[in-house]
Amino acid sequence: MTDVVSSDRLNAGTKAYLYTSLVIISAIVLIPLVTTALGGFKDLGDLRTNPFGLPVEWQVRNYTDILFGDRYWRQMANSLLIAALTVFLTVSVSAMAAFTFAHVRFFGADFLLNYFLIGLMFPAATAILPLFIRIRDLGLLNTYWGVVLPQVAFGLGMSILLFRNYFRNLPEELFQAAVVDGCGYMRFFWHICLPLSRPIIATVSIISFVGSWNSYILPLIMLNSEKMYPWPLGIMVYRGEFGTAWQLVLAFITLTIMPTVIVFFLAQKHIIAGLTAGAVKS
Repeated sequence: MTDVVSSDRLNAGTKAYLYTSLVIISAIVLIPLVTTALGGFKDLGDLRTNPFGLPVEWQVRNYTDILFGDRYWRQMANSLLIAALTVFLTVSVSAMAAFTFAHVRFFGADFLLNYFLIGLMFPAATAILPLFIRIRDLGLLNTYWGVVLPQVAFGLGMSILLFRNYFRNLPEELFQAAVVDGCGYMRFFWHICLPLSRPIIATVSIISFVGSWNSYILPLIMLNSEKMYPWPLGIMVYRGEFGTAWQLVLAFITLTIMPTVIVFFLAQKHIIAGLTAGAVKS
């Protein structure tokens, strides 16, 4: 009887600890988002004197002026195009490379895998000068490809790692049965492996999409035309010579992060399944 009571108390204490931790973490994440959204409804004076409270007078015009302007939708379209190309190339290349590393044995496989994983240690900012020179020599400055290709290159390391671990955890009996039925590597990859890999595909796609969507330094260096700017560079429009319209900056940020939040919640189950199946097991 005592053991049951102590076990119940332990479970209740554990639950209380978990709920408290989740509430604290949720507050840390939500407070900046809510503050940013509310800041977009204020004027500049109210934002300076009351940065965290409710607006004294709701300035809905801050959002409507942005939504009904051509610049916002053009920058969103640019960001979407760059992110879509980045996701497509990252998923396609990393999936094929990871499948090779997981199921094909050849000389130098470990060396090549480690070579790709070295990219996890270096962000794009550390190689911005040689990247700029290479993109310039290829004639890709001020083009979408000048932003997409470096993002794909720096995203391959993590993507290959996730795909490879997921492919290695697929049942070996599937591959053996496919070989018995005369199925080669390519047919096994396209018709068996990829249909079973929807969770990890969703995970890698979301990671690549969010990384590309929020990228700032690469478009800043590679793009010169305002018509090709993605949304992170669009914030610079609200910076003047003598001041910054922070209320418009906050409204613009709120409107531009909403697509990524919506996409994340729609694919949340696949992301969690892909991370637990592809990154935890080895």
